[in-house]
Amino acid sequence: MTNDIKGLKDSDVALIIGSDTSEAHPVISARIKQAIIEGRTKLIVIDPKEIKMADYAEIYACQRPGTDVAVINGMMHLILKNGWEDKEFIKERVEPETFEALKSEVEKFTPEYVEKISGIPAAQLIDIAELFGKAKVAGLYYAMGITQHTTGVDNVRSTANLQMLCGNMGVSGGGVNPLRGQSNVQGACDLGGLPVVYTGYQKVGVDAVQEKMEKFWNAKLNNKPGYPMTVAFDKAFDGEMKAFYIMGENPMISDPDLHHAEAALNNLDFLVVEDIFMTETAKLADVVLPATTYAEKTGTFTNTERRVQILNEALCGPGESKHDWEIHQMLANKMGLNWNYKCAEEIFNEIAAVTPSYAGMSYARLGNQGLHWPCPTEDHPGTPVLHVGKFAKGLGTMFAVPFKDPAEMPDEEYPTYLTTGRILQHFHTGTMSRKSEGLNRLAGPHVMISVEDAERIGVGNSEDVKVTTRRGTITTKAFVTKRIPNGTAYVPFHFWEAPANILTNNALDPIAKIPEYKVCACKLEKA
Repeated sequence: MTNDIKGLKDSDVALIIGSDTSEAHPVISARIKQAIIEGRTKLIVIDPKEIKMADYAEIYACQRPGTDVAVINGMMHLILKNGWEDKEFIKERVEPETFEALKSEVEKFTPEYVEKISGIPAAQLIDIAELFGKAKVAGLYYAMGITQHTTGVDNVRSTANLQMLCGNMGVSGGGVNPLRGQSNVQGACDLGGLPVVYTGYQKVGVDAVQEKMEKFWNAKLNNKPGYPMTVAFDKAFDGEMKAFYIMGENPMISDPDLHHAEAALNNLDFLVVEDIFMTETAKLADVVLPATTYAEKTGTFTNTERRVQILNEALCGPGESKHDWEIHQMLANKMGLNWNYKCAEEIFNEIAAVTPSYAGMSYARLGNQGLHWPCPTEDHPGTPVLHVGKFAKGLGTMFAVPFKDPAEMPDEEYPTYLTTGRILQHFHTGTMSRKSEGLNRLAGPHVMISVEDAERIGVGNSEDVKVTTRRGTITTKAFVTKRIPNGTAYVPFHFWEAPANILTNNALDPIAKIPEYKVCACKLEKA
């Protein structure tokens, strides 16, 4: 998030697009609801499903899956047509040539044209653009409904275009705010858990960065970017990659096209899984290394608002389980290195030494409240809101983003849009939450379908439905509801008994290499 959670209350308007916020991010959704109930904030929700946050919205718009670029371009078309853009912000803080290119691109995205693409009525799009464009401060919140597309990078660029156009960057209550999908995803990315960067997003292959890291660690380092996980699975499937070390991840539930994922894992010569439970992926492993849970270790988490916080050990780990860093150190030393860390704090001090955005942090400074990065010096207070006054790169770059269809569209054989996501009662692949019988009783596998689709295939609520795509079939319970439009089906992906990712498409965004989990074509049949 460019902004902090506390500043939510300063939004005159909040736009939620591509996020089932109350199901996947209940703490942040509660803050948004509070701001609405207290009369400070008006909410716009744009989503293919009438999510619960729509009950709090001034405007709810139902879009077809995969049409985010067209919708945002349409909003910007109307904002520019009516002169609602922040002219001073654009003049002072945006590259003029990229602004002109954006204007040219969005010119054709009239409300009528966007209606044909997205299904959002032209009059409703006009209302959305007016409410958002006239707001003094508007915040934009999204999650994986924006990113998990073959056009994920285009979608993200569109959100940034909109917020720069309206001057909502660098102000409390504004910003572009991606809601992270797991508790320490932000921290993992910050500390080099991506194949193209070292810590703090310092790029692999940049001579000065490479020299700095090699000098610090007194070691020669590979200067070539690695493979994203999605590409690595293809390499394993083709026999090019021979071994995987999977840590705290369960791709046998979370990866798209699970038949392909399973074939890739079975084609490896050697698979190691480090986890807290015997997951569906761990069952395929040659070696399973037992790790400690969040409650059993000390370290830091970095949350969705970039706040770095200390996590303190509350329990001792069971059996032979060890902290992640201890497992890695034992392996490193078996491989001939001489690592000698004594505790997590030593490792954090090393992180601060090589990571400019963490350089001013220490356990003593983090205390009970934590600090927002960037925090470059020991006397720096941290940065709750990014881009105040200026962008780090100078002038902001806008992108002229054309609309592209999803990789797979409904057709005569597979006439229904399929989208996937989360529900409140379970977390991610269910590795932890499905150990609770209480949670299992509250929510189980299902497919959410419209009343019209249920009548068409002849099923009632809780009856069995076959959901089929070009990649496979699952059978699950019908959840018949008016909250989803005719022609769209929604399957939560937590459940091994009816895994949504048997169905999903592993087509990738060409830049980010993220799969298109959020839209493909399916057919529904009574089981």
